[in-house]
Amino acid sequence: MLLRAVDLAQRWRLCYCSRPKRCLPSRATMTDSRAARADRPTWSLAGLRLGASLLLPALPGMMAFAVAVGATEARKGFDALTSLLMNICVYAGASQLVAMEVWPAHMTAAGMAALALVVATVNARMLLFGASLRPWLGPLPAWQIYPLLQFTTDPGWLVLMRYRAKGGNDAAVFVGGAVVVLIAWVAATMVGYAAGALVADPRKFALDLVLPIFFAAMLVPLWRGRRRTIAWGVAGAVALATQYFVSGWWFVIVGAIAGSVAEGFAAEVRRG
Repeated sequence: MLLRAVDLAQRWRLCYCSRPKRCLPSRATMTDSRAARADRPTWSLAGLRLGASLLLPALPGMMAFAVAVGATEARKGFDALTSLLMNICVYAGASQLVAMEVWPAHMTAAGMAALALVVATVNARMLLFGASLRPWLGPLPAWQIYPLLQFTTDPGWLVLMRYRAKGGNDAAVFVGGAVVVLIAWVAATMVGYAAGALVADPRKFALDLVLPIFFAAMLVPLWRGRRRTIAWGVAGAVALATQYFVSGWWFVIVGAIAGSVAEGFAAEVRRG
């Protein structure tokens, strides 16, 4: 009877696996699945601490700039709650300063549309930041990653790119850095708001140059040798030309796109 049971089990297995869609997955499929899981970003408390520590060097310069933003908001007559909401919801110092420079005396629908366009133009570089983060963070569920993108910053993006280039794969690094920067940003803008007219004009103390200088310094480790010279040169030249001929902040977008296109063509030439 035992032999008959074994024979029936073997017959059932042959019959079942003869159906192509019901057989067990191949070794290649299982390997691909394991590789996909390995590429998926992880989450850890160590990543939170690492992200916070990586962003610490950027805080002094960013906070100096935030003080200037808060002081400008006070000079424009914003109340404390409006200033706080702007610093959290807009969360973009450069575009906030530009918007306040063209802030209308009497707010109208057309004025609001113009301000929204100015902020969107200055922040359009965030489209490129988000696109560069997708190959890494794309496997995460939308509910995890999309809320975090609101807190993408220039120094945060640079630090993340350097971390990822070294093989890092912990998404908690993003969160740790974002939390530290957000807390420092809100605190410094409130200090600037309280200081008021003491730092009302950031250009007087060259505070408007703090973040651009930090950004330029952080780009140095991203240098990959002479093969990127053409793309960087094209981006810089096109940005300067655009700034000269076109008013506004379009040079940021145009220069970035030109550099990306140039690198694409250069990569094709290198592949021959």
